[in-house]
This record gives sequence, structure tokens and C-alpha cells, in this order.
Amino acid sequence: MEPIRTFSGRIVALPINDIDTDQIIPARFLKVTDKAGLGAACFSDWRYEADGTPKPDFVLNQPDYQGAEVLIGGHNFGCGSSREHAPWALIGAGFKAVISTYFADIFRNNALKNGLLPIVVDEETHKQLISLAQEDPSSSVTVDLETQTVTLPDGRGVPFPIDSFARHCLINGVDQLGFVLTQDDHITAYESNHPGRVQTIPG
Repeated sequence: MEPIRTFSGRIVALPINDIDTDQIIPARFLKVTDKAGLGAACFSDWRYEADGTPKPDFVLNQPDYQGAEVLIGGHNFGCGSSREHAPWALIGAGFKAVISTYFADIFRNNALKNGLLPIVVDEETHKQLISLAQEDPSSSVTVDLETQTVTLPDGRGVPFPIDSFARHCLINGVDQLGFVLTQDDHITAYESNHPGRVQTIPG
């Protein structure tokens, strides 16, 4: 997992409330256990016609928004089923962060574990970002995870909350298992100073 500290990225708005995980990545794509290729299936039912032709009016298909790295989603983003494929698909589509006024808990946790940053902002900031993205496709924001701040094009810094353990893992580019492995020396020292308390019953 790549470390996330500070990055700037162009924004694209998909201001639809209650975008669920089946819309982010439809169930027919869940048979895979590999993340490769899921980016092309992100928002597939909204993005493509039945014959696979891209819908020109869908924002992610529009040339001006190609390469955007920050998605501005609607309220209650990521609701629905607990599929981990949803953040996989968003990352595969090139997104480093999603900004909303609220995220479904399971989606938020899955995103943090996989290197996608869910950023919660107030409604005023959210509306401003949507307007900026729609009016000027070149608009970008700067995300600083170390200071937990997203800076808007006008220079205004907006703080956002994040769990301290998740923040540590993202900044250092490790998942939960990776974090445990970094503690191997401490675990070994603890075990050597605390002999096992469970006695084996003779057979």
C-alpha cells in the first residue's frame, strides 16, 4: 500500500445521495479475488450502455474530468453491502480520496484499510466543492493527512476527522497486518517475559 501524506488532485463531482456499493461496483464483478481490472467496472451500470459503449453524459466519461483523483460524492456514500471490492474499484479508477458529508461505516473502514481516504466535510464546504468541480474541471484540492486538512482552491483549509490508528497506517503505507509485523520485536520481547499460562493436559 502506497503511503499517503500530502497530495494534490483534481476534483470531480458525483453529487448523488445514498450511492451504495452495488452502484460503485455491481455484484456481477464480485467473483474475482484480484483487484486488477476493477477500475474499469467502477460505476459500470451508470457508465456504460448494455453493449459496453460509454455513456457520454456520465461525468466520469467526460474528457475534462479524466485523471481526476478526488471524487466529491453525495451524503451517505458507500451504503449497502459490505463488499471490499468498492474501494478496490475506486482506487483502480484512479481515486485517492472521496469527499462527502457522511460515509457508511463499513465502507469507510474498508476504504481506510485499502488506502482510499474518506474525507468528511461540512455541508457548506461540500456544496462549494461541487460547484467548483462543475464550473471548472481544472479545480483541484490539496490533501494533507499529517495535518488532517484539505485545502480548497481559494486557499481555505478545512480540517477533517480520521481515526488515529488508520491515519498512522495510511501515512506509513501499511495495512493492519503490516502494522502487526512491524511490532515483531515487541511481541517477541513480551512473549519471552510472559511464559505461557495455558498448561497442556497429558494425553
